[in-house]
Amino acid sequence: MAARSVIALVSVAEVIATDLADHLERRGHDVRAARQPWEAESLLSEKGIDVVVVGDSVSQAEGRDLLRRHGGEGGPDFILICRPADLVDKVLALELGAADVVESPLNVRELAARVGGLLARRGRSAGELIVLENATVDLRSAIVMHRSGTEEQLSPGQVALLRLFLASPRKVLTRDDIIAAAPAENAEAFDRSIDSRIVRLRRKLDTETITTIRGAGYRFDPPTQFAD
Repeated sequence: MAARSVIALVSVAEVIATDLADHLERRGHDVRAARQPWEAESLLSEKGIDVVVVGDSVSQAEGRDLLRRHGGEGGPDFILICRPADLVDKVLALELGAADVVESPLNVRELAARVGGLLARRGRSAGELIVLENATVDLRSAIVMHRSGTEEQLSPGQVALLRLFLASPRKVLTRDDIIAAAPAENAEAFDRSIDSRIVRLRRKLDTETITTIRGAGYRFDPPTQFAD
């Protein structure tokens, strides 16, 4: 199993840090925190930190100092949070090698996505993202991210069922196909249980891409993003 990516949060406001850590940990990453810049020194001196998020309670000079000492080739990627008026400091941070600079107030889900993008570019823990009409699914972490901003967790059985459909686009799968490849999570894997499993999966994904073919089975019709 690949090592978990490590994200360090330095002086990030507690309400943001708690929510961000929850987003990242549910996606399989380790999160470490330092409340003060001086606490960050020992944390960032450790090997294996992939991304550092520096909060806007740190002065821009302190943030740039951390970037100079611990960034650069072979070091972690830095995301600095800055206040909207700090345009000059934002440009300086980018010129010094910050991977990203985001303005506060910020959206935690967007910040988590930016962290994920940096990890993917480093070749670490890239998610398996499936874009449907009204939601995006991260198969690796089994999370459904709705356009409304809410998230839901898929069960292992639902992940197996979705993977089966993704592996056979536009192909009619019979009930026997589904039972064999994606069995239910309990002993009630009878023919009549398949309908309810499909209904629950459709509802959780908020999708119309899984069609019932009367008397035959079910078919996954990919949205345009999946078109060959």
